[in-house]
Amino acid sequence: MQVAIKKLSEKAILPSYESECAAGADLYACLDREITINPHETVLIPTGIAMELPQGYAGLIYARSGLATKKGLAPANKVGVIDSDYRGEVKVALHNHSNTPQAVSSGERVAQLVITPYLTAKFVERNELSQTVRGAGGFGSTGSK
Repeated sequence: MQVAIKKLSEKAILPSYESECAAGADLYACLDREITINPHETVLIPTGIAMELPQGYAGLIYARSGLATKKGLAPANKVGVIDSDYRGEVKVALHNHSNTPQAVSSGERVAQLVITPYLTAKFVERNELSQTVRGAGGFGSTGSK
């Protein structure tokens, strides 16, 4: 699959896969200067790129495990969604979950992008739903042991 990328800044770095079997392509910060994210603060980090995802696909922005475990930085919304009709700059709402200010530099890998197909459902209202063994059992209802 080819995904068209437009650099919005000369400093922008194209997403890249760091291993042969990586599901996520790294997204890089595109900054004029280093940014400090204070404890429990969220900052929008620009990537300097826009993209054209094929119709029927979405880009999902996930945390990078190393950044989350070493610095406590991860997307504030847990998973960001890029729709195929979005053409604006890709930004990462990076949240500092730690109790220490954390610096983010231009060119630093700040998140990972997973491109995935999706289905669009047609929602149909019904008075009754089919019965199942589980029924309306909610959170934790299947963990009886």
